[in-house]
Amino acid sequence: MSLPLEGIKVVDFTGVQAGPSCTQMLAWFGADVLKVELPGKGDVTRGQLRDYPDLDGLYFTMLNSNKKSLELNTKTPEGKKILEQLIKESDIFVENFAPGAVERMGFGWDHIHELNPRTIYGTIKGFPENSPFAHLKVYEDIAQCAGGSASTTGFPEGPPTISGAALGDSNTGMHLLIGILAALIHREKTGEGQKVYMSMQDAVLNLCRVKLRDQERLENTGVLKEYPQYPNGKFGDTVPRSGNSSGGGSAGWVLKCKNWKTDSNDYIYIILQAWGWTKLCDAIGKPEWKTDPAYATPEARGKHIFDVFGEIEKWLADKDKYQAVEALGKADVPVGPVLSMKEIAHDPSLRANGSVVEVEEEPRGKYLTVGCPMKFSAFTPNITGAPLLGANNNEVLNHLGYSANQISELRKKGVV
Repeated sequence: MSLPLEGIKVVDFTGVQAGPSCTQMLAWFGADVLKVELPGKGDVTRGQLRDYPDLDGLYFTMLNSNKKSLELNTKTPEGKKILEQLIKESDIFVENFAPGAVERMGFGWDHIHELNPRTIYGTIKGFPENSPFAHLKVYEDIAQCAGGSASTTGFPEGPPTISGAALGDSNTGMHLLIGILAALIHREKTGEGQKVYMSMQDAVLNLCRVKLRDQERLENTGVLKEYPQYPNGKFGDTVPRSGNSSGGGSAGWVLKCKNWKTDSNDYIYIILQAWGWTKLCDAIGKPEWKTDPAYATPEARGKHIFDVFGEIEKWLADKDKYQAVEALGKADVPVGPVLSMKEIAHDPSLRANGSVVEVEEEPRGKYLTVGCPMKFSAFTPNITGAPLLGANNNEVLNHLGYSANQISELRKKGVV
């Protein structure tokens, strides 16, 4: 099966999550991705959150599948020369070091563009280049805070809350991936590579655009009628936290099912859209609501929406989330279950669709990881294990023309 990025060479100068998530997907699409790592140590995630003391952590394996690994100390003259050789024949170079770090190593955009004008230079930083915070080192939770997610997540009476989704890291990697693929198409037209700069703040903000929408609405109207603070609560001058409210123009909330006391995830999420109101009324045995002036319109129900949710929970009291979803789904009511990570890991449909895949890697053996989220009609990426540290040292150096004796000398010097 032919993959779209076959023949594309990537120098992966990234670590932890944001950068590796981008380069991993390039590898899934067929690119030859070479991960450059510090000799004897490698990516810091190899040793983080280990489930077995002598194996690479799952944090590493789930972000570096389908890649090759080269140990290389780029602070040595020999190491710099090798990296320059790799860049000269590469199509893409990706890094996510702290601000200014690669420039101090001598591998900023200007030098790489001089070495190979066709190379696309992808870089991830915490903030946009002209930001007053551009010098800061940024991690996942900081990005969520700076991008608007934390301030709008949580319950009204509580503090800003961090999402469990990697909005700052993997999300930024996916945004960079989009930019790199666009730059590849641009290069086909012009012959020139370019720098693609992706900030974590921008990536989080892009997913918070609906909250920026609500900020403008609030400034224009003084209220947000879809939020639980309306009509009895007070609005300030910024978008408030809204708990489990959808805030998207239709009332929505997480509702308890019969086992919620013993199963912390026995909940469903239900959306009350105007077009589906009568269907919901019939489904839960409240046909009188369809004509009752206190419930018949969105405006009327909005004044006591939590009373409505309370009545729905009474109907849910003898149903688990799967029974509830089946019943409401048949009634054409927008609904979905709260799925735990255990349920997701063992969901047969997700396994069948390739959304969760089992791969084998020595010496770990079999483990689960995420599969390619996009599903294509012309090809299906084959997810393989992540490389052991330095697994491709000899292969890469032989390709660059180094003899066995020269490689041995490089090892002695700590270059590889």
